[in-house]
Parts: sequence; structure tokens; C-alpha cells
Amino acid sequence: MAVTGRNKARTTKGRNYRSEYDNYQGTTKQKQNRAGRNAARAIVKKSGTNVTGKDVAHKNGKPKDNKKSNLTVQTASTNRSYARTRTARKKNPSA
Repeated sequence: MAVTGRNKARTTKGRNYRSEYDNYQGTTKQKQNRAGRNAARAIVKKSGTNVTGKDVAHKNGKPKDNKKSNLTVQTASTNRSYARTRTARKKNPSA
């Protein structure tokens, strides 16, 4: 596992993390979504709710919608247990 230069990524078991960041996580849209999720976590934490070890979930699936009525605290397994559609809606909201 050699690392040479910024554009050469370290790979673990065939996974190219640099490429993942460049092609998905580093896009403007995903940076904005991540900022929205971080802001949501800060809002819930500021309201006095303990969020340690939990996910702050957006009820409507939109990470930029940080209204208090749209935020809830869930375990990671519950928050990540259902598939999402392209429009960020839950496929099975009752799951």
C-alpha cells in the first residue's frame, strides 16, 4: 500500500477512498448535505438532547431541512435501516 502524491489514494482491500471523495463526497451538493447534517446535530445538541452515540435523523429525508419539527434522535441502526429513493424519501416510512 504505497501512497505517492495527492491524487494517488491509499487503497484498502481494493477500495479507493481518494476516488470516492473526489467523485462523490467532495462534490458541492454532498458538502452542503454534510453541512446540513452537522448543523442539525448542533441544533439538537444545543436544545439539551443527548446525542452521544446516536444519529440526528431528518424525518422527511432532506438534510438541509433543519426545522426542529423535522429532527429526531435515533440509534444509528434505526436511522440507517431502510433504503432511500433518489428523491431522498424513505421507501418504507413505517420501517
